[in-house]
Amino acid sequence: MKEERGEQPWLTCRSLPPGALERIADTVADRCRVPWFAGAVKINVSLVPPMVLLPVFLHIAALHFLLGLVVLTSLPAVVLWYYYLTHRRKERTLFFLSLGLFSLGYMYYVFLQEVVPRGHVGYSQVVLLTCGLILMLVALSRAKKDPGYLPISTSVDKPSQQAFPSKSVRGSSNGLHGAAAGGHSVNGETKGYSRVLAEEREGVKMDWCVKCQLVRPARAGHCRLCGRCVRRLDHHCVWINSCVGEQNHQAFILALFFFMLTSLYGIMLTLDTICRGRTPFTALFYCPGAYSDYSSALSFTCVWYCAIVTAGMGYILLIQLLNISYNVTEREARLALRDNAGRRLLGGLVIDTGQYNRGFLCNWGHFLSLGSPPQQRSAEDIV
Repeated sequence: MKEERGEQPWLTCRSLPPGALERIADTVADRCRVPWFAGAVKINVSLVPPMVLLPVFLHIAALHFLLGLVVLTSLPAVVLWYYYLTHRRKERTLFFLSLGLFSLGYMYYVFLQEVVPRGHVGYSQVVLLTCGLILMLVALSRAKKDPGYLPISTSVDKPSQQAFPSKSVRGSSNGLHGAAAGGHSVNGETKGYSRVLAEEREGVKMDWCVKCQLVRPARAGHCRLCGRCVRRLDHHCVWINSCVGEQNHQAFILALFFFMLTSLYGIMLTLDTICRGRTPFTALFYCPGAYSDYSSALSFTCVWYCAIVTAGMGYILLIQLLNISYNVTEREARLALRDNAGRRLLGGLVIDTGQYNRGFLCNWGHFLSLGSPPQQRSAEDIV
């Protein structure tokens, strides 16, 4: 007599139970280990696809114009699909960080191997491009550091939520305090910028995080991927596999800025080499000799890959600069849209909550002072 427990779903044509594919993927990821002296070392599976598939796809795209069109159209779609998949599962992954770093390394390798030997790129231009790449990596390493995590209390006796007044504390796990939920500042719009910052430091506007079991200052938020509360949380960036907060927001902007300059400069040098006599913008869309040989085709394909990535990063940088100009974080803008508590400006590119906006210069001054210790006020100022 056949036991139903022994029947396999793929043999009986029955659907898999919920979560079966995730458990299979987790098991495969746990079994991927490399023998080492101190024992088997576990390999993160998300690191492998960029290192293997990216060179293969780019070399295939260099075989023919139509293949390049299909590959370069499919790659962004696959990356976006994987992003939404991991975002829905609320899990961290090294896929995007490894994809970004390996793309930089491979583009630099193609530039040195295929473009520089043609003789149209000078030594000073290679040094300048290399310096831009190094500066971007330095800024990226700084952005990977502590974004401003709030310390987790190790005390056993943690304060309860009822110990805080309901008017100044909102017991929700999303970190939205009452001022952001109501769409207005509890301090009033007529108060000065320094007064608002002073009241924030004194703890007037704070809320309670149920998950971390701590009181957090204004503009701090809980990241569901990191499982920690971050000071002035902007967003969790999958490209650095870390949060962007008070301590690393400046380094994050610098990394984006250096990437844009380095990528655009590399694209211009490559197009000027393989499409002589044409402007970079014209050569990007019309370069008759690009597929005359495989070396030119590979270089042209890498240029288009860099252009797509640069366009995406340029959009992220633009949104960041606009948010800084209005002194609003990405998290605050998202919450304001959810609660209909903000104004759409510049065609919806920026959401002005009106809570921390004190003018362009004051907003940028506040951003440039992030991470610095608060100024000590004298007794005369307090009186």
